[in-house]
Parts: sequence; structure tokens; C-alpha cells
Amino acid sequence: MINRYTRAAYDFTCEQATQSAAWAVFARDTISGFMITARHTLTLFGIAALAMLGIMFVKPEAADRLKAFSPFVAATAAPAVTNAAAESERMGASASASVPAATATAAKTVAAVPVAASVHAPATPHADAVQAGNSKQQQWVTEWLSKRYRVAADATNMLVSAAYLTAKEIKLDPLLILSVMAIESGFNPFAESPVGAQGLMQVMSKVHHDKFAELGGVKAALNPVANIRVGSLILKDYVERGGSVEAGLKMYVGAGAFESDSGYGAKVLAEYRRLKEVATGKKVPVFTSTATASASPTTSSPAKAAPAEMKTQSSSESASTAMKENRPLAQNEDQLVPAL
Repeated sequence: MINRYTRAAYDFTCEQATQSAAWAVFARDTISGFMITARHTLTLFGIAALAMLGIMFVKPEAADRLKAFSPFVAATAAPAVTNAAAESERMGASASASVPAATATAAKTVAAVPVAASVHAPATPHADAVQAGNSKQQQWVTEWLSKRYRVAADATNMLVSAAYLTAKEIKLDPLLILSVMAIESGFNPFAESPVGAQGLMQVMSKVHHDKFAELGGVKAALNPVANIRVGSLILKDYVERGGSVEAGLKMYVGAGAFESDSGYGAKVLAEYRRLKEVATGKKVPVFTSTATASASPTTSSPAKAAPAEMKTQSSSESASTAMKENRPLAQNEDQLVPAL
């Protein structure tokens, strides 16, 4: 009897020990499996992160695409507009050292384009949708131009906003205005050519002094906002008189009396096509063989070849030089430019 009791107690103890060992093995295997799974998951995330960094290094525009999905984009939009306005005030202050105060005030007013447009826009669903589309388009164009010409994002935003506002007022495509600015000066607001063309759109201020009168005089040619407005008005007038964009560009560069514009119109139209693709959200390479680097903007003449093309310029150089020397007369609306 005692042996049976002892045997039962022994068996029970062995069974409990076996169960405890089984539970310990189960817990150990579960924890080990969890750790292995977590390690593999983190490894995959790390590889994906490295791949993403590599893609953004090769294609910087990919970072902007990803940024659009961030919920914090809307929260940072208002500070971006404020920074753009501040940058505009700084640029206006720099130019106002030699420009009357009235011009500086105009620069500040135009710099606040996004805010003003949103205040005065009609409160209708269709108008809101159009405005949202224009804002997105303007954002894409600003980011692309900032990277292409290596100009600060806030400064580029101010220039693009001024171009869009001016284009809306005078009924001209803002992308055409920006294309001319890109080829003329590489977005350098203080560029000046040997023949006297000044500013973003290389306007002959001495010839078109009457257009600068209400903006503070010819010294306002170096004010970005005033230069964009006057240059756009001249461009629109030439396009209307020429009957086409190509003819207008030929007059604008001062080649109205010549057979060829030395490729100026082709450069502007090529940039215009790229900007239209950017405005539709397409991925357009930032750097191309005909890109004009902002580090060495076209300060001599709008007909001057881009840095990447200077090595291949030969026979057309003499014709381009002749066109440059005649530009002051060609931009005079009453001389050399045929009324078509």
C-alpha cells in the first residue's frame, strides 16, 4: 500500500516536471521565433530605406513626390508663403537702394500673390478647384526651376508668383514668361548685358523708359517685379504684332530685321515645352544639355549661347554678335521691328 502511494506521488511529480519543461520549451520557441521575425522585418525595412535613399539621390524630384503624401504639407504651406513674402521684401529692399520707394512697395504687393489670390477668388467649388490646380501647378514649376537654375526656393517662389500674377493681368501664358526669364538671365534679377539689357527679362530700360515711368523710372529695371511686368508687356506686344510666339521671340531678342535669331527662339520654346510638362505633373529631368546654370547666368545678351553650347559655337557667332549690337534699336517699338 505504501509502495503504491509512493509510486503515484513519484509519477505525479514526474508528470508535473514534464509539463513544466514542455511549457518552458514552448515559451522559449515562441520568443525565439518572434525575435527572428522582428529581426528579419527590421532588415527588410532597412534595405527598403537604403533603396529609397539611393533613388532620391539619383532622382531628387522623387523626394518631392513623396513629400506630397505627407499630412504635414498643408501645415507648412502657410509658413512657406510667409517666407516667400519675407524674401521678396529683402530683395525689394536691396533693389530700393537705387530704386524709389514706390517700386519697393509694388514688389512687396506682388510678392504676396498667393495670399491675395486666395482672398479675392470667388467662393465657388469650381473656382476653388481651379485655384487648387493652379497652386499645385505653380508649386511644381517653382520646385523644378529652383533645382534647375540653383536658386533659393523662396526666391523662386516669389519670382514665379509675380510671373503668374502678371500673366493673369495681361492675358499671357506665365510659362512663356518664365521660359524667357530662364533663357535671358538664368533667373538672375541683377543681370546686365554689355548693350544695356537689364534684369530678369533683359529689358532695354533706356529704350522702354516710358514703361518704367509709373514704376519709379529706369532704375526700377533691376527690381524683379517691375522687370517682369515691363518685359511681359513688351513680349506680349511683339507676339501680337508678329502674329505668333516664334515671331514675337525673334523681335524680342532684337532679330526682327535678321533672317535668323541664332537659335534664341528654339531655346525659349524648348524650355517652354519642358515647363508645360512640369506643370502637368510629369517627371522632367532637371538638368539637360541646354540648361543655363545660375552660377553663370546670361549677363551679356539674351542671344548668347548657353555654357554647354559655347564649345560648339562657330559659324553662328558672327551673326549672333551682329544681332547683339543691334538689339537696342530692335527693341525700340518704332524702329527696325516690322508691324506684321
